[in-house]
Order: sequence, then structure tokens, then C-alpha cells
Amino acid sequence: MKVAFYSAQPYDKSSFDEMNTEKAYHFLFFDIDLNDQTVRLAESCDAVCIFVNDHATASVLEKLAALNIKIVVLRCAGFNQVDLVAAERLGIRVYRVPAYSPEAVAEHAVAMILTLNRKTHKAYNRVREGNFSLNRLMGFNLYGKNVGVIGLGKIGLAFAKIMYGFGCELLGYDPVPSSLPAYVTKVDFEQLLSESDIISLHCPLLPSTKHMINGESLALMKQGAMLINTSRGALVQTTDIISALKTGKVGQLGIDVYEQEEKLFFKDLSEHIIDDDDILRLMGFPNVLITSHQGFFTTEALAEIASITLQNLQDAKNGIKTENALS
Repeated sequence: MKVAFYSAQPYDKSSFDEMNTEKAYHFLFFDIDLNDQTVRLAESCDAVCIFVNDHATASVLEKLAALNIKIVVLRCAGFNQVDLVAAERLGIRVYRVPAYSPEAVAEHAVAMILTLNRKTHKAYNRVREGNFSLNRLMGFNLYGKNVGVIGLGKIGLAFAKIMYGFGCELLGYDPVPSSLPAYVTKVDFEQLLSESDIISLHCPLLPSTKHMINGESLALMKQGAMLINTSRGALVQTTDIISALKTGKVGQLGIDVYEQEEKLFFKDLSEHIIDDDDILRLMGFPNVLITSHQGFFTTEALAEIASITLQNLQDAKNGIKTENALS
């Protein structure tokens, strides 16, 4: 099977080549994203493999169908970048990787909390410059703090388990009913916002969740609360979070995702002028920590992504509809 592999990074090539031991798949690796202009690169292929910032819009899917490509596999859990209605109409089978390593993302969210709170990134730079002062490095005990978890899927529950180990009180919100461990108290959205010292987002990007953190929801939060987003950038309305940071409503912000990240993340722009006023404003706050969609990035997660994606390709080829199938 010949597969057009979009948004390929060196680590993708390594992990997929390592898993593709029987050479059942011939990957054409492209370091650019899938869009209306690049879809032609998939000509003569049997399937395409995409990531979070590729564009499988109705227009792109129609072009793929015209190339007789009927399989799209995602190397991620989120699927907001795919027009599933168009995929169904065109008979294109879409598969995703729903749970490659919940712990990887959960642990990264915790790392962001610890870094923002105890300011270890600032201490590291200070000490390297011979500055051993503790001024402005004050943090707070996580023990006993209320931590709100929005999204109680596998990643959200993995995150909650870690925070429970710190002695935190866990509040959870998810509109989908589910069984929860005894240490998570399920509450409504408004109560979680108003009672949490730290809020961490672990939900998919859907029409119902887009900009769920906005001026209205931010107003309900505790003054000076910490907000962490390792899910999807568009869960947060960027201009509203900037306003909340300026007033001190949000005391600390950690984001591993960003609403306009496709223009920035996974690229080395160190010698370029960044033409994005919002990200530059966020980078200018001393209480904001930004990482570039790094949460998934562990050896275990990459191996699992490659393994499941290869199985998804095989299942799609054979017409087997598993729990990973979206259409």
C-alpha cells in the first residue's frame, strides 16, 4: 500500500520505519501539511496519513476521492480537522488513534503546572548566570488545592490520578456520563470554574467546545487561577485570555496548543519575524508558559501511534470497521 504521509517530521519517519518491519507500506514523506494545494502530491497513492494541523476539508476530500483515494488515517486522537460528513458522502474511510498514551499528555500538563508554580525555568536561567536569589520565585503548595479537570476521558482521568497523588481535591466536568474514581467529584461547568485553583482542559474540539474558555467563563473563575491547555488551541478564545491575564483574573497560563498554531508549531522560526500579534503578546507575559504541541512527544507514544496507525491502514484496506473508525 502506497501512503502519502503529510506533516512528516524526522521522528515520524524513524518511528514508522521501525514499525514497518515487513515493508507492507510504502510511505511518501512530505514535510508540508495537507491542503488544497498539496493534495496533488498524493496522486498514485492508496491512502493519506495526516496530523493535527492538516486540512481534510470537504474540498480536499473531494480532490482525494478524484484521485481514487478512499482511506485517511490520523496520527492523533482529535479529528476536528476532518470533514466527516463529506468523508461519509464520498465513501472515504477515516481512522484515528484515540489513545496512544494518555499518560504522556497528562504528565506534560502536570509538568506545566509545576514549572509555572515553582518557576523552575526561571531559576535554571538565573543560576546559570550566577544569580542565586530567590526573589520572585515564590510558589504555592499543590497539596489541598482544588484542581478542575474539564474532560474526563482517558487523558483527563490520567491527569486527575496524578494530581490526586499530590493531595489535591479533584473536581471534574464532562457532559458525557461515565463512571469516575471516588476521588473525582463531578460538578457542573460553572461550579468547576468558580471553585478551582487550577483548571486543566482535556476535551476534544467540537462545535460545542470551541471557545469554551471565553470572557464569560473566565469571569466565573477565581481571581488569579491557573489555566492549563494541552488539548486543542481553539478551546480558548485567545483575545479573551490575553485580557484576563492583563487584569490578573488568570494568574498563570500554560498552553501546549494554540488557536493559530499551524503557522508556528513544529517549525524552526528562530531566524524569522513572527507575524502573529497574539502569540507575541502571550510570549511577553512573565506568567505564561508556552510549549509547541509537545504533550504527546514521548518514545512510548510515538511507538504506539505508529503501531495503531499501521493497524488502522490494514483494517481500512480490509473494510474492517473498528472503534478507531470515524467514517
